[in-house]
Amino acid sequence: MKPDNELIGILNDLIRINHDRTEGYQKAVEELKPTDIDLRTMFTNAASASVQYANDLAAEVRNLGGDPSSDSTQSGKIYRVWMDIRSGVSARDRKSILSLCEFGEDAALRVYRLSLEDEVPMPRDVRELIEEQKHSIQAMHDTVKRHRDMQETVKP
Repeated sequence: MKPDNELIGILNDLIRINHDRTEGYQKAVEELKPTDIDLRTMFTNAASASVQYANDLAAEVRNLGGDPSSDSTQSGKIYRVWMDIRSGVSARDRKSILSLCEFGEDAALRVYRLSLEDEVPMPRDVRELIEEQKHSIQAMHDTVKRHRDMQETVKP
């Protein structure tokens, strides 16, 4: 069976954005204060979910006869550099960390939306997997945004 290179490319883009999410949330955990247990738990769970999403997508790439991506996106690398720069300036401020995580979730949702809008035919189970992951990422985005918005009302 000939590999479906277009669909494999889409799935590899999704794998890459999940690698970005994993690394972004791990970096966010490192920037948190010890008292930020609520965010530490939320970010650790998001990183773990992204690892699982990437693994599930990698299995689909292998099923299609392709090689799963092991790297991250170029924009993800830029996102992590920005997080490194901001961490020195923001002194691990909750709102700043949450804003950066929301930025990362926006990027992930954009990639998921584009993959679902693409004209490349995909099996129903693959489309359902992508839609399910997108829905979960949207829920995480909304949770991060809600936490960020709460920081507006709790200004010292």
